[in-house]
Amino acid sequence: MTEEQTAGAMANTPVGRPPGNRRELMAKLLWIGVWLVFLSSPIDDLINGDHTTSATVAGSLGLMAFVGVYLSLVFRNMGRPFSGRTVVVLLVFLGVLAPVLAYTLGSAWLGLFVYLSVACGATLPVRAAYWAIPASAALMYAVGVHSNEKEARGLLLLTLLIGFAMIGVGQLVRTTVELRKARATVAQLAANEERLRLARDLHDLLGHSLSLITLKSELAGRMLPDHPGKAAQQVADIEQVSRQALVDVREAVTGYRRPRLAAELAGTQVALTAAGVTAEVPAEPDLTGVPEEAEAALAWSLREAVTNVVRHSGADRCVVQLVRRQTLDGPMLELSVEDDGSGGSGKGPGNGLTGLTERLEKAGGTLEAGRTKHGFRLVARVPAVPSADVGSGA
Repeated sequence: MTEEQTAGAMANTPVGRPPGNRRELMAKLLWIGVWLVFLSSPIDDLINGDHTTSATVAGSLGLMAFVGVYLSLVFRNMGRPFSGRTVVVLLVFLGVLAPVLAYTLGSAWLGLFVYLSVACGATLPVRAAYWAIPASAALMYAVGVHSNEKEARGLLLLTLLIGFAMIGVGQLVRTTVELRKARATVAQLAANEERLRLARDLHDLLGHSLSLITLKSELAGRMLPDHPGKAAQQVADIEQVSRQALVDVREAVTGYRRPRLAAELAGTQVALTAAGVTAEVPAEPDLTGVPEEAEAALAWSLREAVTNVVRHSGADRCVVQLVRRQTLDGPMLELSVEDDGSGGSGKGPGNGLTGLTERLEKAGGTLEAGRTKHGFRLVARVPAVPSADVGSGA
């Protein structure tokens, strides 16, 4: 992984959620591993310090245990945190091991208290962390007085500041988790509201028509023996009402299924961000004069392109543009979706692109898709104005 890819992965790694792929895992490990710089002093002390063999072995085992517990606490807190009781037990373990190692092996091990402070700030509730972090700093200073008071004073402020900074990071993680849950709830509520809207529309459309059909059927049944002509008129009315009801239902369902470009653009931002892809998406588009069929074709094109980016491309960045262009065929609305991924493994156009081409052709538009120098690009064009009626001149 290059330096640029690593920076991009760290920027796009979701906060407060377990890593979903190898790239996110490496980014989170790197983010946590950077802060292991304070272990340089204990490691150097083990290598070059004047310790007995047994002390060196014990110190190495203690350091490995400390780092393992610390990484488990912090890494799990960024995705699936331990239970409160487990967190307290592990923090007590770190709080005992750090002073034991620093007291027995010397001032080079005082940096372990920085990690103890970080673990307290990242995993404990805010009120508990406000007490635990100063307690960790005080314990570090008390141990440091025994070996090197000057170094202990130098680490005292650092231990406090980093610990309290991690309280903010922990709050950020918890807030992000809550926001993600709230967004999922809002999406579910929106879907339920749309189902209710369709149910209301169908009820309003069919309630009156079916009631009228039932009434006229009863009338036709009563008139049939004595007044067959009037019964035939009632049956004709029933046919007319049922045909109109069928037309109304088709229009309602067509409107329900037809995607809207503004909604697809908003969904694109959410989908790409959730997949860890840096997204550049335009604001709400100006669709003045654009036929509904053309807008729907562009919306389907955007949905298919973003689906391919998320599922197949492995891209880190995706740019969506929507512009009006004047061409020989008249004003056109052009949608382009370009990513820096591989574009999938297929050698030819898939069913999705073939279907999009057919949709766009029906709306009077065109589709272009293919590899570029840096990735893959899809361009869909539709007329920006309704097509002129050409024919008898009626």
